[in-house]
Amino acid sequence: MYIRFFSILFLAVIFTPLAAASPNLVFIIADDCTFRDIGCYGGQARTPHIDRLATQGMRFERCFQAAPMCSPTRHNIYTGLYPVKSGAWPNHTRAYPHVKSIVHYLRPLGYRITQTGKTHVNPQEVFPFENFGGGKNPDMKYIDRLFAETADGGKPFCLFACSNEPHSPWNKGDAAAYPPAKVKLPPYIVDTPRVREDFSKYLAEITYYDSQVGEILELLDKHGLGNNTLVMVVSEQGNAFPFAKWTCYDHGLQSAMVVRWPGRVKAGAVSDAMVEYVDVTPTFIAAVSGQVVKGLDGKSFLPVLTGETKRHKEHVFGIMTTRGIINGTDAFAIRSVRDERYKLILNLNYESKFTNACTKMPLFQSMVAKASAGDATAKKLVRAYHHRPAIELYDMEKDPLEMENLADKTGSKIHIKRLRAKLDAWMKSQGDKGVETELKAIERQRRDRNKVNREKK
Repeated sequence: MYIRFFSILFLAVIFTPLAAASPNLVFIIADDCTFRDIGCYGGQARTPHIDRLATQGMRFERCFQAAPMCSPTRHNIYTGLYPVKSGAWPNHTRAYPHVKSIVHYLRPLGYRITQTGKTHVNPQEVFPFENFGGGKNPDMKYIDRLFAETADGGKPFCLFACSNEPHSPWNKGDAAAYPPAKVKLPPYIVDTPRVREDFSKYLAEITYYDSQVGEILELLDKHGLGNNTLVMVVSEQGNAFPFAKWTCYDHGLQSAMVVRWPGRVKAGAVSDAMVEYVDVTPTFIAAVSGQVVKGLDGKSFLPVLTGETKRHKEHVFGIMTTRGIINGTDAFAIRSVRDERYKLILNLNYESKFTNACTKMPLFQSMVAKASAGDATAKKLVRAYHHRPAIELYDMEKDPLEMENLADKTGSKIHIKRLRAKLDAWMKSQGDKGVETELKAIERQRRDRNKVNREKK
């Protein structure tokens, strides 16, 4: 009897698929895409694959990242640390050599951790992905092979598929599907023919990104992996038009996030829990092992995904560094914090003129030309982009596009004081000294080889 019992138990173990206990992980990220432009978020871009994914899983209404630039964003995701603590706060940056990434946490659990497409993280020792880069966009042949190997009994995988779309130049997709004259521009962007033309091409490239998402989902189905794979799709920081990327407005810091995990995440769910990119690594770790890694800034939102809770964080934070970026102001340190309703932005070098790659673009120059020709709205918006007050406060419930600064309004002081205390405490916990940290940004950029060599000694 005992022999028969243990024989049955042995067979049950042998024939229980590894995948049942070890879900695969797929993280798909766009590049310079404002979340509001995606179809299921009310946007104009046609995104049928992402929209369908949202009906199969959970769509997050309040997902944020800590820095509105490509490189610190990716460091943020892979390390579970905020930018200053990881060492990666400017653009074209690198993490401190002692920092660990998701590779170090999942590989000991038997996972293949791999990445394809845009990288923008350094040094490689901190990010020892099985596959690293291979081009600006995900290599679909590589992904097909990876999925096939797992389906044939190989190890479970954690794949980061990193698109370069819709990053400028906008030269992919069918722009004819978005006639410039019919494009709807957000009210914080000056309306010019060049802006309309570029926005049309940008929308087309979002649709192109959506096709990449669709291709990866099709490959999962091809290899029979869809039912045991957690898929997370995000939009990254905002687009390269004014008041999005390179700013701490929500157009720059807020992201789309859609998560499908059959049997674990309710289909068609919508969550207003406040989550951050820094939470991705701890969430993935918890999803595959139930473990909590100490020392990370991020916090697993697995309980939100599985419906155990509807809340996650009370505050989210932002940091923008212009020092060392393309056409960036020598120092224009921005810090932000928001809760469910109010958003506080501190411009620590507010007397400087705010510049970046956007202000050199033809689309922005067309805005300047319209302002110079006497258009009052253009003058107001161009000036607002270049020159910021020391303090900005927004009611995100009444003013989600952050068009009216309430900092000098009656009743604002209580909100500024409360949020500033939270922001100050966060900066202190990160070792962020504001302007002093801004001035050290160039030391963290990858081109400073001497600094890299000193760190390794």
